[in-house]
Amino acid sequence: MDVERLRSLMDAIRGARVVVVGDVMLDRFVQGEVSRVSAEAPIPVLAHSRESVMLGGAGNVARNIAALGGIATLIGLVGEDPPARELGRLLDGEAMVRGALVSDPDRVTTVKMRFSAAGQQLLRVDTEVVAPAAAAVEERLVKAIGDNATESGVILLSDYGKGVVTPAVIAACLAAARAHGARIIVDSKARGFGHYGPVDLVKPNAAELARVTDLPTETDQQIELALAKALADCDAKAILVTRAARGLSLAVRGERVRHVSRSPPEVFDTAGAGDTVLAAMGLALASGAPLSVSADMALLASSLVVQKAGVATVSPEELIEAEMATARSPLEAKIATLERMTAEAARWRTRGLKVGFTNGCFDILHPGHIAYLTEARAWCDKLIVGLNTDASVRAAKGDGRPVNGLAARAQVLAGLAAVDLITPFADATPIALIAAARPDVLIKGGDYSLDGVVGRDLVEGWGGEVRLATFLEGHSTTSTIARLGGET
Repeated sequence: MDVERLRSLMDAIRGARVVVVGDVMLDRFVQGEVSRVSAEAPIPVLAHSRESVMLGGAGNVARNIAALGGIATLIGLVGEDPPARELGRLLDGEAMVRGALVSDPDRVTTVKMRFSAAGQQLLRVDTEVVAPAAAAVEERLVKAIGDNATESGVILLSDYGKGVVTPAVIAACLAAARAHGARIIVDSKARGFGHYGPVDLVKPNAAELARVTDLPTETDQQIELALAKALADCDAKAILVTRAARGLSLAVRGERVRHVSRSPPEVFDTAGAGDTVLAAMGLALASGAPLSVSADMALLASSLVVQKAGVATVSPEELIEAEMATARSPLEAKIATLERMTAEAARWRTRGLKVGFTNGCFDILHPGHIAYLTEARAWCDKLIVGLNTDASVRAAKGDGRPVNGLAARAQVLAGLAAVDLITPFADATPIALIAAARPDVLIKGGDYSLDGVVGRDLVEGWGGEVRLATFLEGHSTTSTIARLGGET
């Protein structure tokens, strides 16, 4: 997307109201470390370290809407149990999400509990009731839809098949949409789309489309045939199919299929990516954007969320930064502000990657620098280099330095495979960068002593380590300049 158009769209969706109707869940995450196999059975033993909870299912759609700047009303079904109370507390903490949950004493609240170690999910345990809502409960859901749809431009149906999205609930959404001029988007796990009626958009993934149509969905041509069959079998005005690394395909009734793709992202976790697409499409349409532009934004948002660990969200700032990054060359993309460095380092850590940090002037690159950076990179999965600005080099090295300006030094460093990110700093020391990056390993040259390494106390304080790289004798910028006759 054009960056300025994206900025305008982000401004337009801020404060847009969306109603989310569907199967609300509590996502619980148990994380720990596996170091042995059980003596009782051939299974890993997870040493519990921490636990977290968040809104799941339709609740995660609402979270994504709030993260993107919209206002969500969440309508769903919970039990009268401790997980329902946890969901209530989570909703209280979401300023831009309003809960309109209906309780049923005869149901349990749906809970998905995931156990993971080192970024790898080991097991998921589901607690749920899969049955249509009872008639009396259904009436309360229908009333909640009528009461809350008056100011919303879009109604999102998040149907996981747990029993909330009944024919009566679908009819209530269609009636509310007609009465208030809203649009309806459906994200469905069902084996068919016909029972949703004349909704504006249905959003399956490729596997779901294949299951509904009994057709393959690998190539563009196969997708087009499957979409044609799906449209023929339902009354939806359009179908948007998500295709993982292949992007999205949008079929509008009576028009040619539009295939949308981006450079394949570095996928870490696809959990919740469909919810992000649903939220982004809903918000963009609520702001008045056409389907094609909404699809572009949804693809951008999903390409970012799959790079994060767990069920995550994305912000307008991340979308704009990502789109700006596509205009940069691969080398320029390695040069980051303090803010982007902080975010990247945090993202790497959540993926279980070891983050390293070093710093220097790197004025005239020589074999000593190459050996140093190569060794530093061998001690971590991602290496951040703090690069002195021209003024800070001059303050440390004197007049005449640097020989190469900041932009040139940064571009040369960016060309090295050992370097993953470069962040300039103007201070006398890189302590602010170290505090922001929170590296697992802090690296300096062998000409330093451990006691002389700036930031050692910080890094060791959060459990990291400080290492000294081998100093290659006879190679330095100062000696190189002297040999060239540039220093007296």
